[in-house]
Amino acid sequence: MNGSLLDMISDGGVALWFIVALSVIALAVALERAVAQWQFTARARALADTVGRCLGRGALDEGRSACERSPSPLADVFLVGYERLGRARPENLAAAVHRERQRVNQDLRSRLWILGTIGATAPFVGLFGTVIGIMNAMGGFKGQKEVPFDMVSGPISEALIATAAGIFVAVEAVILFNFFNQRAGRIATELKLLTDEFLEQLVEAPAPSETTGRGGRSKSAKTDGEGKGDGDREAA
Repeated sequence: MNGSLLDMISDGGVALWFIVALSVIALAVALERAVAQWQFTARARALADTVGRCLGRGALDEGRSACERSPSPLADVFLVGYERLGRARPENLAAAVHRERQRVNQDLRSRLWILGTIGATAPFVGLFGTVIGIMNAMGGFKGQKEVPFDMVSGPISEALIATAAGIFVAVEAVILFNFFNQRAGRIATELKLLTDEFLEQLVEAPAPSETTGRGGRSKSAKTDGEGKGDGDREAA
């Protein structure tokens, strides 16, 4: 076993080990993206529903608190809207919110370039290992007038393992890249819909109810009553 492994390394095995490393990197990136995108849409929808109910009854502070407690990246988008509310024009507020949404979209696609790069380069690494293996195999037959076929087929078949491994890793990386890229696109579309709905609710949200005094009367009503009493006393 050890002898055959050493022979594989000498006949292009270095490239083969490099391909194995690329495969491990691709799987690690896929695992990291799976964790990052796990329940992303479900958490975003749950937060949007909570904030929407709060905005519907004018509880702006409650909705903001829900965003601050939420683990969803959509909370950062909503918090930008809360921070700009009342301090910027509606169009500027919407632009700031959408800029933050674009940042979240970029984070969804982070490290996917690694999968694309592995998918594009792994076959060439395998081919390089095959060429090196064949060159080393052919160099061992120098000075021999006749070479049996079985002596040639063995080294060549071992050298071709690198090409096969490179193609396998490339297919693996491309499949993972397409899966997570397509999933990121669907999440980005969902984020845009939720963000647009949030902006509509934020702009049209009723003002928070005024602080009520004793007896269920608001401060403004109490003030009006006091003013009226003063007027009656003056009239008397």
